[in-house]
Amino acid sequence: MTYQLWTPEHIDTTINLPASKSISNRALIIHALSGSTTLPDNLSDCDDTEVIIRALETMPETIDIKAAGTAMRFMTAYLSVTPGEHTLTGTERMQERPIGVLVDALRHLGADIEYVNKEGFPPLHIRGRQLEGRSITVDGSISSQYISALLMIGPILPNGLEMRLLGSIISRPYIDLTLCTMRDFGAEVDWTGPDTITVSAKPYQTNHYFIENDWSSASYWYEVAALHSNEENRISLQGLSDGSKQGDSTARYLFSLLGVKTIFEEASLGKPTTVHLKRQSAPVPRMEYNFINQPDLAQTFVVTCAMMDVPFHFKGLSTLKIKETDRIEALKTEMRKLGFVIHDVEGKELYWDGERCEPQNRPVINTYNDHRMAMAFAPASCIVPFLHIAHPEVVTKSYPLFWDDLRQAGFTINEMP
Repeated sequence: MTYQLWTPEHIDTTINLPASKSISNRALIIHALSGSTTLPDNLSDCDDTEVIIRALETMPETIDIKAAGTAMRFMTAYLSVTPGEHTLTGTERMQERPIGVLVDALRHLGADIEYVNKEGFPPLHIRGRQLEGRSITVDGSISSQYISALLMIGPILPNGLEMRLLGSIISRPYIDLTLCTMRDFGAEVDWTGPDTITVSAKPYQTNHYFIENDWSSASYWYEVAALHSNEENRISLQGLSDGSKQGDSTARYLFSLLGVKTIFEEASLGKPTTVHLKRQSAPVPRMEYNFINQPDLAQTFVVTCAMMDVPFHFKGLSTLKIKETDRIEALKTEMRKLGFVIHDVEGKELYWDGERCEPQNRPVINTYNDHRMAMAFAPASCIVPFLHIAHPEVVTKSYPLFWDDLRQAGFTINEMP
């Protein structure tokens, strides 16, 4: 299936964004470790969260987390400390995504984990048991999800956990988000050095927990605000927190460089906090940024900057090659269809210096089974008439109602054969 997009002349809409996938998935694991019988409120309804909910509810012998990378990492740690024997598997792409760093760390703590096929990659066969180890050293430059998975089991270990991170620590806001969520459930955990995190052996407390809405999803509406030509547009987003611990809340500051202002309307009785987006100034002539802490925003800003004719140089992108697809190559390939020649530096940086090529007529953007490819390119329809998005259903991974919300905003979306 392919969608053809056409942009309205004027946008006046209020969007109730989905709940944060990142917080939902952390809260679910911690909720299960706490022994609570009441699920957190406002859980995300995306695929990645649904697979965790189903796994925790039924705990089958074989747990298929499909394409959910977060679920693979978090469930690996959870199953290691939970009585029972399970095989944890996923899609073909998931079985190509490395997990050796996490497995090695868990084995160091005493976990019983075997690789079913290829060493260092899922599927995994896990026999849950009490882990005794306390101190571990983990490479902090590969994936913050490994670190978060280990931290969340720390409070139930008899001796707690002391974790030292080696190398350049990537996606640190996601680690801090994990610490914050753990504290919300009564854990004692903190940075005790520039590269060390200590978790006390203090069990989680059961409590009522509410999930805030998702700043990553908000970034695509900021992109619409930046690219649409009508400065009288009104785009309002509900349920975002001004003091959010989500790393992608940085989007509001970065988009201010591209001329989009964020105005918070505080919550009132019976109404959520609302963010109003207003385009009111010219973009910077060039944009440089290190996305080491917000790698999921990279696709959004590559597309936005190029479509606004703003040259850019983005660093800190090494993890993009091991996401749902190789996002470095996917971005370069699909941006050429729109007439932009993007270059990479050793698969860790992307830059555009204004180089153009002949754009395709009515281009079809391939999404590579990657939700963020679909959502980052959809707003480009504000500039590119008759833009097509292939396999639009991939958005269910994080934002199931994305296309419905675009239609609500006035976009015409036609299903093509």
